Amino acid sequence: MGWLNKLLPPKIKRNDSGAARKSSLPEGLWSKCPACEAVLYATDLANNSNVCPKCGHHKRLESRARIDLLLDAEGRSEIASEVLPVDSLSFKDSRRYPERLRDAAEATGETDALVVVRGSIRTLPVVIAVFEFDFMGGSMGSVLGERFVRGVQVAVEHGMPFICVTASGGARMQEGLFSLMQMAKTTAILTRLSQAKLPFISILTDPTMGGVSASFAFIGDVVIAEPGALIGFAGPRVIEQTVRETLPDGFQRSEFLLEKGAIDMIVDRREMKDRVAGLLTLLQKRPGT
Repeated sequence: MGWLNKLLPPKIKRNDSGAARKSSLPEGLWSKCPACEAVLYATDLANNSNVCPKCGHHKRLESRARIDLLLDAEGRSEIASEVLPVDSLSFKDSRRYPERLRDAAEATGETDALVVVRGSIRTLPVVIAVFEFDFMGGSMGSVLGERFVRGVQVAVEHGMPFICVTASGGARMQEGLFSLMQMAKTTAILTRLSQAKLPFISILTDPTMGGVSASFAFIGDVVIAEPGALIGFAGPRVIEQTVRETLPDGFQRSEFLLEKGAIDMIVDRREMKDRVAGLLTLLQKRPGT
C-alpha cells in the first residue's frame, strides 16, 4: 500500500487499520439556510445581519444584536432591567418555573424576554423595546408587561417616540392569568403615548403570535414586518385542523398580511434603521404634533 499512501494528499491521515480519519473542524463555522439550503460561512452570515446572502431569508436575531443594528452606539441606557420574574403561582408542569427561568437566563444572558433601551436612531431620540425569543419563546409575562409600560412612560416623560420589535410565541402559561392581563396593560399604556401625540412604530419579526399579536403588535402608527415572518394568533396547523380546510400558500406570512392590508410595509432588516429614521422624521412633523 506504499504507492497508494504517496498518492494521498498529505493532510489525510490514516489510523493503524488504514481507515481515513475524519478531520476535526470547529463547530459553528458553517450554517445552512433553511430556505434555499445554501451552506453559509457563519461569520459572513453574522456580518449580513443574519440574512442569507443567497436568497434573502431572514433568520432570527437575538435582542442585543437587533438593538445594535437599530440604535446609535452612543448614549444608550437600559430601562427597568431591575424588574425580575417571580413564581407567584408556584407553577410546575414537567419542571418548576424557577428552573425554566434559570435555564433561559443561562442560555440567553437575559433576565426576561424583553429588553428596553433609551437611545437614538440617526440622532433621533427614541425608546425601543426588543423581544428575546430564545428566552422561553419570547413569552409575555408580568415582567415583560412591566418593562414595556415603564419604557412607554419614559418615552412620554421625555417626548420620545416608542418602538417595539416583537418576536413571541404568546402569553407565558407559567404565569396563568397574570400573563393574560399583560395584553390589556400594554395596550392601555399606549393610549398615553397617543394622547401625547408621540409615534409608536411596531416592527413584527418571525414569529409574532398569540397574545402579543392580539394586543399591541398591530396598533402602531406604522406596522412594519420583516420579509417572510410568521405573524398571527393561532398557528397555521391549528387553524387548518379547526376549519378543516387547506390554507393558501404563504398564509400568515408577512407578504400575505401586506396583501390583505393587515400591515403597512415589509422592510429588509438591513434597511430597517434608515427606514425607521425616515418614518420618525415624517411622523414627528404631523399636524398637531
